[in-house]
Parts: sequence; C-alpha cells; structure tokens
Amino acid sequence: MAGRLAGKVAFITGIGRGQGRSHAVRFAEEGADIIGIDICADVPNMPYPMSTREDLDETVRLVEKFDRRVVARVADVGDRGAVKQAIDEGVAQLGRLDIVFANAGICALGDFPPETFFQSFDTLLVGAQNAFWAAYPHLADGASMIATGSVASLIPGAVDGPAAGPGARGYGLAKRTIAQYVKELALVLAPRQIRVNAIHPTNTNTMLLHNEPMYKLFRPDVEHPTREEAEQAFPAMQAMPIPYVEPSDISNAAVFLASDESRYVTGLQLRVDAGSVIKQLPDAL
Repeated sequence: MAGRLAGKVAFITGIGRGQGRSHAVRFAEEGADIIGIDICADVPNMPYPMSTREDLDETVRLVEKFDRRVVARVADVGDRGAVKQAIDEGVAQLGRLDIVFANAGICALGDFPPETFFQSFDTLLVGAQNAFWAAYPHLADGASMIATGSVASLIPGAVDGPAAGPGARGYGLAKRTIAQYVKELALVLAPRQIRVNAIHPTNTNTMLLHNEPMYKLFRPDVEHPTREEAEQAFPAMQAMPIPYVEPSDISNAAVFLASDESRYVTGLQLRVDAGSVIKQLPDAL
C-alpha cells in the first residue's frame, strides 16, 4: 500500500537528530525522498552540544532503511547561500520538491552574553525564512510549507522572564514571529494552493529540553537540578499529566500537513502541546 507521502520530495532542516531526524525518518516511512541539512558543529553559548557528522550519517542510514533516496548536506540554516545550494543540489538529484519543513532550532536559556539573542533569532526565524525562500522557486502548485513554532510563542512570558536570559528572548521573539509569518505567507500563496502551516510543540523529549539551564528554569528551588528533579516539575506545563511529548508526536502531525490529506488546510497554528495553551491561557481557543 502506497505511503501517504509516496512520490513526494521533502526538504527538512536540522535532520541530524531530535525532531528533525524524526521527521526525516517518518516522512521516508510514508514514501518521501529527503533533502536535509544540519550544521554538524557546536554553536557558541549553547548549553548542550550540537549534532555531529556522525549524527547526520545515522539519519541517512535510517532513511535509507525505508528504501528512500536522501541528499544530506552540512549547512547552517543562517547561511542563505548554503541553504540554496543544498536545495538546488537535492532537486537536481531527486527531480522535484513538494514539501518544505523549517525545523532547525536552538534554545539557550540562562546567563549567556547578549549575542546569544542574535544567534537564537538567526537560527529560528532567519533560518526558517532562508529555507522557505530557497525552496519556493522549486515548488509546484499545491505544495506544503511547514515551520516549527513553539507554545512559547503562544503563551505570553513563557520564556521572557529575566532569569531566562537573552537567548530565551531571541527564541521567544522568533517563535512569535513565525506564527505571524505563517499566517501572512499562507495568504500570499493561497492563489497557488500552496499551504503554509506551523506546528507548535510543548516540551519535547530532545536536547533542547534536557540541559541544566532548562532544568533550572523548571526547578529554581534546586541549585543544580537533575533530570529526575526537573521531570517532577515538567508536567505543570501541560493539562495532560505528562512531562513532555516525543519527537514522533510532532512528526505524525507533520505527515498530515505534508500530505494531500491537508490540501485545504493553511494558515494553521497546530498545537501538539498536551493542552499547554488551554491550561496556561484558559480563554484561548
């Protein structure tokens, strides 16, 4: 039986590990060929290591297990020329482009220097813009464009407190802007029936959540909180009694938005948040 993305090619940023790897593998499972990039290098002022070339190679291996083609390149989403080159090379090899998923992300909470604001904003918002801009010339009518947002963009003050630091402010601003960006671009591209949607996850079980500054944000009462101590507080974020969602939960939602099943779904702010927004903002729709 043909997969839900059979015959399609998807470009995904940040495929080295975490959500990006999950998306690439899940899309491949549904029949898509993959073009993907990851920085594969550490970024200054981040509280956790970035992906490696070995991580990227593992994603390639996992995609190929489903007998799908994959073009993977080392590139920084903040470098528009590098993003364009990766997409152009991928389309030249795979013949088309149907799906764009601007997923790459970083999150630096805590006492970091001011330039962390720029680093966060460049990766999250400029990176999404670069992915969409470079992909657009290759897209046919009816294509799908997806951006990873965050419930932080939907809950005022979620990451903007003084203790969160400049990186968190850059993160919050970028994610809020992505929500508006998706809405405006959806209107612009509607005549071509190109859908533009955002997925807003809550806490997700990746390195962006599992690091000491994030643990400290949830457990300010503990000087050096462990993962176990932080996980006692994580469920307070969600209405459902869980500490976090899994990357696969986001990937499953993305498959719907990438497939023809969502052909008339555009401008959507899709929350995969276990009820975070409705808990924190009771008046939210």
